[in-house]
Amino acid sequence: MIVKKMFSRKWLLTTLLVFLGAAVCIRLGIWQLDRLESRRAFNTQVETMRAATLLDLNDGVPENIASMEWRAVTVTGEYDFANQVAIRNQYNGDQYGYHLITPLRFDGTVVLVNRGWVPADADWSGFDEPGRVTVTGQIRLGRGKPAIGGVADALPGDGEKLEVWNNLDVEKMSAQFPYPILGVFIQPNALAGDAAPPIPYQPEIELTEGSHFGYALQWFTFAAILFAGYPFYLRKQD
Repeated sequence: MIVKKMFSRKWLLTTLLVFLGAAVCIRLGIWQLDRLESRRAFNTQVETMRAATLLDLNDGVPENIASMEWRAVTVTGEYDFANQVAIRNQYNGDQYGYHLITPLRFDGTVVLVNRGWVPADADWSGFDEPGRVTVTGQIRLGRGKPAIGGVADALPGDGEKLEVWNNLDVEKMSAQFPYPILGVFIQPNALAGDAAPPIPYQPEIELTEGSHFGYALQWFTFAAILFAGYPFYLRKQD
């Protein structure tokens, strides 16, 4: 009887809307569970790589280095300042500036290094570090346009070098360098009290599962309320 009433001409549209609402709630619950799994995979990656031994690139570059994001790494080589670029919209406190991204040559290989923050109006050449340098930090993967917001970078059509970027997109940057580069970059360790640009930094990472599971339960609960509550509501309607 109640099923017949649900699909009667009077209640058909309402029934369809209830089913649609319940389906949306279920889909949102599944989305939150997917985000939970992604978060767990990220946490495992960070914890595993941070537990690994320091990787010295002068001893050889692993073929699977792109799978080693967040692993501690060190390398000694020479910077190529002629091909240096920068990332805009970076801040040191409330001071606007750039992050300098400099190719580091070592043993016939090149890797990008995010040397850190500099003021936007500064002359980059004032931060050159000539000669051999040793960089110690973490392996990071490049990022293109953020999933939410942000502007993707595009190389100039005339073949000119793009010097200031929106994103540290290693893959796109590689197209304008005169030599092959590794598909990762190095994020140098930050030093306490270091106030002389370029100022390195390490992002703060919260290794928790967040609220995704709780949100998933909420969406599934809403779906259950719609499924169970709607027939009960119809029984009360004469």
